This record gives sequence, C-alpha cells and structure tokens, in this order.
Amino acid sequence: MLAIERRNEILEKLQKEKRVLVGELSVFYKVSEETIRRDLEKLEKEGYVTKSYGGAVLNESTSTEMPFNIRKKTNVTGKQKIAALVSSMVKDGDSLMLDSSSTAVFIAKALKEEKNNLTIITNSIEIIIELFDTQNWQILSTGGLAMEGSLALVGPQTDRMLSAYHVDKAIISCKGLEAENGITDSNELHARNKQTMLSRADHKILAADSSKFDNISFARIGGFNDISTIITDAAPEEKWQRILAETKTECLWPEQ
Repeated sequence: MLAIERRNEILEKLQKEKRVLVGELSVFYKVSEETIRRDLEKLEKEGYVTKSYGGAVLNESTSTEMPFNIRKKTNVTGKQKIAALVSSMVKDGDSLMLDSSSTAVFIAKALKEEKNNLTIITNSIEIIIELFDTQNWQILSTGGLAMEGSLALVGPQTDRMLSAYHVDKAIISCKGLEAENGITDSNELHARNKQTMLSRADHKILAADSSKFDNISFARIGGFNDISTIITDAAPEEKWQRILAETKTECLWPEQ
C-alpha cells in the first residue's frame, strides 16, 4: 500500500472514530510505529489532525476541509436520499448550476439516470468527468483555479463565468447551518462561488445532510432568506422546523 493510500484510510477512520492510536495502526497496517508517526505528522502539517499522546485526533476546525475522496465516502446513504429528492424537483430541459461538493456528485449521478436534455454549469471536475458521456446534455465548466484536494475550480474567474448565465435552479451544499450565523462553508473561495450560483438562479436549493445542522464553519454563504428550499436526509429537529417555518424556507426530507 502506498503511503498516501494509508494516510487516506487513516483519515477515513478518524472521520468515524475521531481518534486513532499509533500502536493499533502499526499492527493493522503491518508497518513500524515510526512510519505511522510520520503519517500523522504529515496529516498534522496538512491541517487534518492534531497529534496527541500515543496517537492523533481529528482536527474539526471550521476552516479545515477533508479531501474530496474522503468526503464522498461519508454518509453515502444520506447523500443518495438527498440526490433522489433533488432529482424529483428537476424537469427535463432545465438549466442547473451544481457546486463542487461531494453531495452534488451524487445529485449528478441521479440526474444522469433519470433526466434528459439538461444544461449543467459546474465548477466540479468530478461532475464534469461523471457527465462526460451524457447525450443531448450541455455541460459547461466554469474554469478557475484548481484547488488541491477538492477537485474544484474556484476564484474570480469562476465567478465571472457563473455571472454570465441565468439558470432555473442552483444546487449547493455547505459545511454548517446555524440559527444566528446562517449557511457557512470552510473556505472563502468556495463560499463566494456558491453565493454567485445562488444569485444567478430562479430556484435556490441547499442540499445538506442532517449532520450540517447546528454547525458553524469559517466563511458565510448567506442567510435562510437566500435559499428557496433545503433538502436533507432526515427530519430536522422541531426547533429547526420552527426556525425554517418562521423564515418561510421550504424544507424537504425523505418519507415526509
């Protein structure tokens, strides 16, 4: 196994368990404890973990984002449920903007199976690859700065391209939803691109699984008044249903 593959697996384990031990990882991967310590040092330098006595804990800083290949393996069932609901709202012939979130990739896959003649504008390299073989669709890449680890194109060039179009629906995700701070993301460039997408759409959809509620991340995308519909994977707590009712924000979830 390559070192980068081992570190990615360690990150997946941290996502689930929040803490790992050097000794246990050494036995599991059949490598020396020194090798595991070097792995953890590398992950700490990249901002993903904080080393602790005998191991490491997940860095849950609001400005740290897990690599895309880790995020797309998290809560797969929830993202598939969200994707099915989003797909049910999209009509053949619609024009859409999709962000570079892992949830958006699941949405793209669902749309590919069920819809015809869509126009997709996206800053996600993964979505462009996923939809490359679609027939009678238009797939537009935003261009922009390639962001390491996220398979995303971001920055001012991305905003300029997005601003040149108007679409039926913009579909974005986020890192946190909180009553006072609204909708937030871990990176300012991502947040600005998502703001632009929302501003260029008739219907503004936030696709966010239930783990995002009551979390605050680094950069603000907007408030609930900037969103038409929130689609999530499970019924929100009663307090959230009250908040969304007060702000007149539609919220949909499976088996509602």
